[in-house]
Amino acid sequence: MVCQGGSVNVRARQRERTREALLRESRLLFATRGYGEVSLAEIVGAAGVTKGALYHLFQSKVELFRAVLEQVQQDVAQTVAQTADAEDDAWARFTAGCRAFLTASTAPDVQRIMLVDGPAVLGWNKWRAMDESGSASHLADVINELITEGVIAPQPVAPLTHLLSGAMNEAAHWLAASGDPEAGLAEVWVPLATMLGALRVD
Repeated sequence: MVCQGGSVNVRARQRERTREALLRESRLLFATRGYGEVSLAEIVGAAGVTKGALYHLFQSKVELFRAVLEQVQQDVAQTVAQTADAEDDAWARFTAGCRAFLTASTAPDVQRIMLVDGPAVLGWNKWRAMDESGSASHLADVINELITEGVIAPQPVAPLTHLLSGAMNEAAHWLAASGDPEAGLAEVWVPLATMLGALRVD
């Protein structure tokens, strides 16, 4: 029984290592060349595994891409949350989180995977649902906090979250298409900050 348990643990660790290698290499390939230009043969070759091992973990290239996209969105959401939570003031957390999202969106892999290929490969509805479970979820929490503290007027949180999330996603898409995201960040932040500021009751 001990040997069987040890064997199960070894297989589980090997499975996790294989999954990590596939996500790492496919993320790099998707980011540099785009989903449509990358084949499964290239991915398994870069990861040093067989196609059988890939299909044991992911049923298709689309499913593998979805896992990569989820990883990218989680990384962005973590960056946003950490940046926002470093601020003591609720409004500062709000604006810092919004700016952190745009800053993270200037990274080439985030732009290509999350903003360009994500909606195209999965479809808008599935992509939006994944976005809601990441950055949008944290945004809703901050909006609730701002309403509770009286910083912004009481109002339904869900539609306001959708509106602000949509505005920031559009700003991120604009940055991705601008050709110079770092320079564009300062330019797009001015009107966005003005729009956010209009929410304050004071």
